[in-house]
Amino acid sequence: MATAPQRSNASAAAQTAKPDPELSLHRKLDLDAVLGVLQRDGILGKDDALKVRADARTARNQIELHPLALIANLKLVNAWDKKPLSLEVLTQWLADKAALPYLKIDPMKVDVAAVTQVISHAYAQRYRILPVEVSAQQVTIASCEPFDTRWLADIGHILRREVRRVVVNPVDLQRYLVEFYGVQRSIQKARDAKTDTNAILNFEQLLELGKSGDVGADDRHVVHIVDWLLQYAFEQRASDIHLEPRRDTSPIRFRIDGVMHKVFELPTPVMTAVTARVKILGRMDLAEKRRPQDGRIKTRSGGGREVELRLSTMPTAFGEKVVMRIFDPDIVVKEFRQLGFSMDEELIWRGLVERPHGIVLVTGPTGSGKTTTLYSTLKHLATPDINVCTVEDPIEMVSPEFNQMQVQTSIDLDFATGVRTLMRQDPDIIMVGEIRDLETAQMAIQASLTGHLVLSTLHTNDAPSALPRLLDLGAPHYLIQSTLTGVVAQRLVRTLCPHCKAETALDARAWDALVHRWGIPPPARVYGPTGCLECRNTGFLGRTGIYEMMRISAPIRRMIQPEIDLGRLTETALAEGMRPLRVSAAAQVARGVTTIPEVIGVLPPVE
Repeated sequence: MATAPQRSNASAAAQTAKPDPELSLHRKLDLDAVLGVLQRDGILGKDDALKVRADARTARNQIELHPLALIANLKLVNAWDKKPLSLEVLTQWLADKAALPYLKIDPMKVDVAAVTQVISHAYAQRYRILPVEVSAQQVTIASCEPFDTRWLADIGHILRREVRRVVVNPVDLQRYLVEFYGVQRSIQKARDAKTDTNAILNFEQLLELGKSGDVGADDRHVVHIVDWLLQYAFEQRASDIHLEPRRDTSPIRFRIDGVMHKVFELPTPVMTAVTARVKILGRMDLAEKRRPQDGRIKTRSGGGREVELRLSTMPTAFGEKVVMRIFDPDIVVKEFRQLGFSMDEELIWRGLVERPHGIVLVTGPTGSGKTTTLYSTLKHLATPDINVCTVEDPIEMVSPEFNQMQVQTSIDLDFATGVRTLMRQDPDIIMVGEIRDLETAQMAIQASLTGHLVLSTLHTNDAPSALPRLLDLGAPHYLIQSTLTGVVAQRLVRTLCPHCKAETALDARAWDALVHRWGIPPPARVYGPTGCLECRNTGFLGRTGIYEMMRISAPIRRMIQPEIDLGRLTETALAEGMRPLRVSAAAQVARGVTTIPEVIGVLPPVE
């Protein structure tokens, strides 16, 4: 899991320099010395230095703060270039003065189990140091006190490995000191408790415990692990958490911006207890481990926002696999422009959904953002004078503006029955989670014919393919002609980090492959990923949509016949103004939002 620490160019150059003599006079950083060197370097003015000293006198009465944290708290600006003096900027400055590499700790790239075995928590806390990478030949240790080297000889002698030092910001150091050692201690305690419990209970007693709850599920160490895991996922902008049991050690993976990342490993007995804890929170049946189950958790992120998690369990060879899908209202519900609509696409979409009746379909594979588009649209339409009702399987995110119904197949409450029920509830707008069969399609058509706006989804590769799919389900062509008003196909692509994206050379062959036969001239400039602190060195930050919007115009309506020609239908739609997914993707590349490889990876193949 661990990778080599990322260094700034300035820090790399600093290795050839010597430590600043004025700062190295002190074992621990002295505020007056730090302020003196900052003034000498032209970074702080005299008035700012006086302001820091005055604030320090107040702060030290409450808590002993690191000198860099005291300076950063005042949100001063660099007198040299007028940029904010953030804690990261000050830490990079300190690394240069100490002639050491600078590191921004990325917890996803730290093998917590390995680094916490290097030194004890008490020793690390005493000298404010934290191991961040371990190999057979070398150990990398982070510090926010680069001139305090009392520990260096001891560790080198005990470990008999080369010790490499890096400088990190003091807030991150203190936070991860607590988190890494705290989580590892909880894992060890939970594993020990599991082993001890299994040793003293016979088989019948274990079976009895299994009916009431898994061993250790309510243990405070397991509770701590689960709480930490959820907050960690929120901070990393994860959309899904995967708990995957294996024979000995079980990985935890996050999906971030559509890409899976392995972030942690737990001993399998501890993973079993963590799974049980999650099932308790989701009000699921603990004793049932042979069948899939669904559940839901409502919690709060570190910033106090209410976040909802949808749970799904699946029996596997080594236990229950759990996937927690995270629905953060700030992420799921967006303005139309935030969804990635261009100005023209927003006008078309508004024209489709701001009608009093008709059917609008959103198509695309799983994970293409259909839910986000529909929820954002319903949020826009759900005014106090409009009755919005949904029937979903499952309810993706509970919203106070809608009346939401959950499909329950065990009691014969399916989509078709749900729509039939909603039509008696005096709705204005109905959202059907998915049209899967003829009965649901017929009920959606009936709702549209009786004066309702119906929004729903289909699984097709592009917009024109939605029409043959409806006909294949058995929907009469003349009813589709009368009710369908538009189809939108969509995909999600990762967006370049605005903080670090850099202009790059255009790959002419890749551009030609993207635009295919559309003859779009190459853009004047294109951008590529670089990697920085904001995007955790991936070069990408967030995702956006690309869209193919097909309005059902009169010529298209006439073509909806039992034996529909998809090729001719597509050509007619293009002639009527539909922009294919490839053209929408090319526009996002030309705007510098994403890259050609990113969009090529999600587009349907050219036939």
